[in-house]
Amino acid sequence: MSNSNDTIYQTGFYGNENHPLVVISAKCHSWLIEQLATRFRVAYLPAITPAELLQMAGNMEGLIVTTRLRIDATFLDAATKLKWIGRLGSGLELIDVNYAESKGIKVVSSPEGNANAVGEHTLGMLLGVLNKITWSHMQVKEGTWLRDENRGTELRGRTVGIIGYGNTGSAFAKLLKPFGVTVLAYDNRKADFSHDYVKEASLEQIQRYAHAISFHVPLTELTLGMANDAFFNALKQQPIILNTSRGKVIELDAMQTAIEKGLISGAGLDVLENEKLATYTPDETAMLEWLTAQPNIIVTPHIAGYSHEAFLKMAEVVMEKLFG
Repeated sequence: MSNSNDTIYQTGFYGNENHPLVVISAKCHSWLIEQLATRFRVAYLPAITPAELLQMAGNMEGLIVTTRLRIDATFLDAATKLKWIGRLGSGLELIDVNYAESKGIKVVSSPEGNANAVGEHTLGMLLGVLNKITWSHMQVKEGTWLRDENRGTELRGRTVGIIGYGNTGSAFAKLLKPFGVTVLAYDNRKADFSHDYVKEASLEQIQRYAHAISFHVPLTELTLGMANDAFFNALKQQPIILNTSRGKVIELDAMQTAIEKGLISGAGLDVLENEKLATYTPDETAMLEWLTAQPNIIVTPHIAGYSHEAFLKMAEVVMEKLFG
């Protein structure tokens, strides 16, 4: 079922050629192109390369990005007319925000736009792992009908740990309410947010008590590789690990060891350390093959925040933040 009503636009230029130039460097909802084209000359170039973007930098007044391109000082120095950057989605780690703002360039993102989509996808992966949905489906597809071996575990009454209680973390928590769980939430950037079934907790408390742990953090120096050997060795409840944030938050070698040692009971991963499969080394290929061969691991291709509804909502949020 799709509610997108999204016209497919071809790569090219839209709007009045005498208006200031805006480059859209990623796939977006047609609504965004149509709205921007009322006031700008819009270059819709979702496959533009870094070199091509740099070549156009000096002519653009606005730029729309996702996670594909790095917007660094070199680009920003060349973009002498640039007034704003709009990020579709959450996470600004590929943009040198401080340098951009020092040059008077406004930078906005739209984590509110896909928060519910991420929450629903995270919940879906958790239920999928608990109830062995993906694995048993593959068995039936291959002609095997196993009931006892695929007996599920209910979520009700469990404790779910959420690391990062921002837009997506809190959206996931909201969806958990009907399941009668206790949510332990940790966020080093906020405090005093406990309510009802959501309890503010330390990272150590989550490691001790949670039956599932979900990551909803930006990629920073503090979160890079935070799920490492030390993190997994501190777990007490053999939790399911969920990651819909950034792949590099989890060290996959450490997670593999944790699975093999029985420190965790499964995982749902929507993001990986390297998502460009064509560039994989033999070791990366072997890791992906191992992950997808496990009955208690679900891997999806970075689609948690990519629903039809979120595709539009992210565009709406960016436009609201940029132009009111």
